[in-house]
Formats: sequence, structure tokens, C-alpha cells
Amino acid sequence: MQIRFLTCDVFTETQFGGNQLAVVPDGSGLTGAQMQAIAREFNYSETTFVLPPKDPANTAHVRIFTPMAELPFAGHPNVGTAVILAQLGLTGDAETITFEEGAGLVPIDLIRTPDGTVTGATLTAPVVPVIGPTVPTAPVVAAVGLAAGDVKTDRHGPVVVSAGVEFLFTELTDPAALARSRPGARGPDLEGLNMTGTFFYTASKDDGVDIRARMFAPEHNIPEDPATGSAAAALAGLLGSFETEDGAFTWIIDQGVEMGRPSRLTAKAFRENGRVVKVTVGGTAVPVAEGTLTLR
Repeated sequence: MQIRFLTCDVFTETQFGGNQLAVVPDGSGLTGAQMQAIAREFNYSETTFVLPPKDPANTAHVRIFTPMAELPFAGHPNVGTAVILAQLGLTGDAETITFEEGAGLVPIDLIRTPDGTVTGATLTAPVVPVIGPTVPTAPVVAAVGLAAGDVKTDRHGPVVVSAGVEFLFTELTDPAALARSRPGARGPDLEGLNMTGTFFYTASKDDGVDIRARMFAPEHNIPEDPATGSAAAALAGLLGSFETEDGAFTWIIDQGVEMGRPSRLTAKAFRENGRVVKVTVGGTAVPVAEGTLTLR
């Protein structure tokens, strides 16, 4: 069986930055076990498989796999898959497409250059972010080699937030503390929490950037992720909950700098009647490679 694939770098404007993604534009002949094996073979943080939509009103059904497990939703796979499909001519002249995923429907607005080329996309998270429990600081910082004094707690302690998948968010005091954090062999030992990864962030000191961030997911065989759109969506929901007025709020997030794959994400929270009602994450993607898998 010959399976076509393409790769791209997501949340970057240049090759070999951002987050790598492999896309199988026609995965209809594959089993779930084969998809998982292919994702493990690529060993990128995620690989996507595009299937016919269950509802013809939608663009495609998309399955997302880390090297270790299937995810119900993720950020950079949606952006990268949307750009790849559009560049292959599989989205027609649509400005907005919709992917069916485990967490629900994901609307995606395509970003075009003046000549009409699709170079990026902005997704709307399939669910409004849900802020979960706060957890003890000590095991969270110990897992990445930091101390309790490196954590900024005036707004929140380490807290679980989900916009389709759960992450543990910890705000650090400054970029120096973020740079000192080190991915461990495993995440923090927190009983009863089913987290995709731990996300550390701090206010940026760079012009035009609001937040610097790092995300570690060792349980998914991802020591560090260069860009995590699903976490950025959840973070927008968390930060939006601290705002006191209604409206749209935007954060420019740089991630992956410490690992040599700088990424830039634009996250937005929309508040109505005193609460966050929608979050979006957007960015650009660039193609890198194309090839064929031979399955025997």
C-alpha cells in the first residue's frame, strides 16, 4: 500500500523553525493501529490523518496522533493540516473550513496572501476553556528543576485548564526562570490528573511579544514541544478570565526558543457578559517535504 504524506513546520514563517507536522492527506485505507505506528515512525509531536467527513457539511474528519496516543484535539496539527490541504487544492476557494475531531467541530479561518496563497490559519477551539483544579506547587517545579520561588502566584497557582485537552499551567517569575526549567524523564507526580503536558509561561521582555512559554509532555514521548496551539487556546481562556471588561483580548506567544525551534502563536479570548465565550489560535505554516510510505 502506497501512502502519500507531506510535512510542514507550523507557527513559523521559515523552514526548520516552529513545530514539525506530518500530514497524510488520505488516510481512509488505514486502521487506527497503522496510524499510531506511522505517528511513532515519524516521531513528531503529532501526525494527522485526513478522512472523509462524517457530515458532508464539514470539510474532513481529522485524526491526530502523538508517538504514543491519539488526541481528541491539538493546535498546530489543525493549522498545518489546513494549510497543506489548501495548498493541495482540496479546500476549494473556501475562506473557512471545518474539521471533525474527537473533541468536536473545529472551525478554521484560512489566512491568504494578496495573491490568494494560503500560508496560515486561525482555529477556534472546539470547546470553551474549562478551568480545573489548582495543584500543589512543589511537585510541579521539582519535575523541571525549579523552586517554589520561581512561581508567580498573584493570579493563580499551578492550575489545570482544558480547551479540548488538559494542560497544567504554571506562571513563572521571569524569562530567566523559564530558561532554567528542564524537561524531566516524566511529568510531575499528581494523582488523578490526566494531563497532556505541563505548560510554563512568563511575561516576555521582547518587543511585540506578550508571553514566552515552554511545554513538556514526556508521557507522550515529547520531552519539549516547540509550539502547542491547544495549550495556547487554553491559556487564552485562563488569561481572559482575569479580564474585567468584555471584548476581544490578544496575546502574542513565543515558544520553542530554548530548543532552537522558535515559534510564534497568536491567541485570542472573546468575553461576553463577564465570561470567556470563545478562544482562537492562529499562525503560519511552511511546507518542508513530501513522500510516500510503503506499507507491507
